[in-house]
Amino acid sequence: MTLIPTNYIDLHCHLLPGLDDGPQQLDESVEMAQQAVADGIRYILATPHHLDRHYQNAGPIVEHAVTELQAELRQRKIPLTVFAGQEVHLQDDLAASRQHLLGIDACCRYLLLELPHEFVPDYLDQVVFKLLQQGTIPVIAHPERNAQIIAQPSRLYDLVQRGCLAQLTAGSLVGRFGHRIKSTSLELIKCGLVQVIATDAHFMVGRGFMMRAGYQALARLDDMYPTYFAENARQLLNGESVALGETLRPNQRRKFWLF
Repeated sequence: MTLIPTNYIDLHCHLLPGLDDGPQQLDESVEMAQQAVADGIRYILATPHHLDRHYQNAGPIVEHAVTELQAELRQRKIPLTVFAGQEVHLQDDLAASRQHLLGIDACCRYLLLELPHEFVPDYLDQVVFKLLQQGTIPVIAHPERNAQIIAQPSRLYDLVQRGCLAQLTAGSLVGRFGHRIKSTSLELIKCGLVQVIATDAHFMVGRGFMMRAGYQALARLDDMYPTYFAENARQLLNGESVALGETLRPNQRRKFWLF
């Protein structure tokens, strides 16, 4: 029988109240925290949106919100540890503001980077190059939900070859976003192009945690995946090196039209 890890680390979660499209009130954040613990999660990196069209959540704002939420969880004896992070939206001048960003780890060796949902901008390669020069490794958030990567999954292969890592949404792996995204998720995992799963949980119907179900899906693919993905999550949070396995170029799917 496959041993599935518990005490999960969730590196992508919209848990903090009032900062983005996650919970708006503290009680809602507490309810989410209780749901996370029930799903086997012990550590969460809170990653409110930053630098997208709607939200600007600078580091001190996020850190203050984490301190307040952690105090509330401690008072209510909810066994969840929360860390401060950001889901940073891609900008062409992103590398110039690196010192103001929160990484997955405290030293910003890894940065959770969100692409536009519709396409992969041409300037991404240059941003990746500059971040890597500065010692920061981009971790591409939910690539399986990007329209261009769905159509051309080899685009993620190229990014991984340049030094990026990638984070898959647990719900994608179990069909929460439909068959096409699930199929893409399975292909990216089998090709070694994603290294960690996370929940991207929000306080809304259909956007819960599903971490346990995600790890169960990993175990059905390969007995070694749950341990590998759990260890990668720990290493990313600690700023340690992640060992990549074999990476394969995915099959080209179909033509991609932006308009």
